[in-house]
Amino acid sequence: MGSTAADYLCERLVEWGIDTVYGYPGDGINGILGALRRQGDRIRFVQTRHEEMAAFMACGHAKFTGRVGVCLATSGPGAIHLLNGLYDAKVDHQPVVAIVGQTFVSAIGGDMQQEVDLLSLYKDVASAYVQQCNDASTIRHCIDRALRIAQAERTVTAVIVPADVQERDAVPDQPPGFKALHTGIGFVRARVLPPEDELRRAADVLNAGGKVAMLVGAGALDATDEVIEVADVLGAGIAKALLGKAAVPDDVPFCTGSIGLLGTRPSWEMMQQADTLLMVGSSFPYSNFLPPVGRARGVQIDIAPRMLSLRYPMEVNLCGDSAATLRELLPLLRRKQHRSFQEEIVKGVADWWRLMDDRSEPADRDRGMRPQALFAAISRHIPDNAILAADSGSAANWFARQVRIRRGMKASLSGNLATMLPGVPYAIAAKFAYDDRVAVAMVGDGAMQMGGMAEMLTAAKYYRDWRDPRLVVLVLNNRDLNQVTWEQRVLAGDPKFEASQSIPHVRFDEFARLIGLEGIRVERSADIDSAVRAAFAADRPVILDALTDPEEPPLPPHITVKQARNFASAILQDPSGGLAGAVEAVREKVDEFVPGR
Repeated sequence: MGSTAADYLCERLVEWGIDTVYGYPGDGINGILGALRRQGDRIRFVQTRHEEMAAFMACGHAKFTGRVGVCLATSGPGAIHLLNGLYDAKVDHQPVVAIVGQTFVSAIGGDMQQEVDLLSLYKDVASAYVQQCNDASTIRHCIDRALRIAQAERTVTAVIVPADVQERDAVPDQPPGFKALHTGIGFVRARVLPPEDELRRAADVLNAGGKVAMLVGAGALDATDEVIEVADVLGAGIAKALLGKAAVPDDVPFCTGSIGLLGTRPSWEMMQQADTLLMVGSSFPYSNFLPPVGRARGVQIDIAPRMLSLRYPMEVNLCGDSAATLRELLPLLRRKQHRSFQEEIVKGVADWWRLMDDRSEPADRDRGMRPQALFAAISRHIPDNAILAADSGSAANWFARQVRIRRGMKASLSGNLATMLPGVPYAIAAKFAYDDRVAVAMVGDGAMQMGGMAEMLTAAKYYRDWRDPRLVVLVLNNRDLNQVTWEQRVLAGDPKFEASQSIPHVRFDEFARLIGLEGIRVERSADIDSAVRAAFAADRPVILDALTDPEEPPLPPHITVKQARNFASAILQDPSGGLAGAVEAVREKVDEFVPGR
């Protein structure tokens, strides 16, 4: 054991199996940084370019590994910078522990430089557990409890360690006493199953259904086989929330793909026709994309009781682990003899993929390429065990619809917070967690300018340590904050507001080469396949700088009358800005209804 409290803190992390800490230095954590150095290769400190990115990386680490992600920041501004990434982890139910510095205990309350009331600041994002160690003897139980609670409740916890406490003599054990604490190492997740009578009630509902629709999310990522088997028995289709995109491979013929604003038409049609809904491990928030209330009976499986019957009035609520609960449920289900509902879904899915293939065909315009062609090319050429990350914005639309997940892949994005920025740091975290696998980030030029460019310096700093150096960052370079532009048109009925939406043009490929990475520029559709192949063959991280058309409409699978009126109003106010997109939107919507497409 080391000689200081910070040494003991790092020893404790190692004993818990933590091998990577993402962070940025500052004098409020000098003691911890010194202790990390003394740990040698037992624990790796990944220096990010910004604390917010450290929190995103910790979240991505948790999402892709299922283990705790840990981030580290200094007092005051550093701790504040972590917040957005920590909220991303909290609302997506990921176990992340933030360790942050603070001014000297003796100076707290004296308006000292960089003094912030961190207990108050963190009481929401780390509401499950946030504590300040005012004495070296508290390090042990605070770290133990933060790690255990983060895993047990799948949430964010935080430990605040004042700078002078870090340098005090290590105190591994509190002396015996009436109020002494002696916590231990280790966490074992319980096998949670609903009562047998509730399982039978759920089976009765599902067996009675003639048209069963399933919706699966991140909670079903480890239940792929069980989900497919249940759907096969029930003659059901499977829609996927975006956080559950990797839960079921897209080559399963009755998998309808994504659901919601970024979803597919087969998912929409299945939900509108369903008389029974089985929701597994998802907190998908848009209830208007589920069956109309009163038309379908509902069964939900979720590990968190507080999430049950939240998005839809369920008839049976099963609190349990997705895979284990489905395994218990399967013997109680009767195989549907009439398969017409599923057969119609299979036909609709095949038609949809043909339509997506049509839309991914090369189409050069003065404004740029169709983005669908780029995502389809990524989907064709990406290795089977790749790890994918999408940013928020229009990139998420094409990721949701054009990228076909194969078994063995991992994929994620910022689901419930839907914040910009995580695409690149998620992919970098994937490389630290699985350095022998290819990682891909799919981002817009807005997110790339906001923070992605800086974080590519992190990739440049570390990629030589990765067994497989391949990290591909696809940037949709359309000079527009595109998702919001379309939301202004369709949701608000406003034309594009140039002052807020137009952004500077950047040569991302030249930037990549400037910092020692590979940069590939794509301006014509004919060059897409060769560019994507070159990106996956590179011996270092690559920025694939693609000039895309900002007027390609990322339309939802169902347009309401109000949305159509808003869209028309926006175009009439500024036909020069959106007329091309309006024409393309009408053509694409007509295509969706053409029989046999």
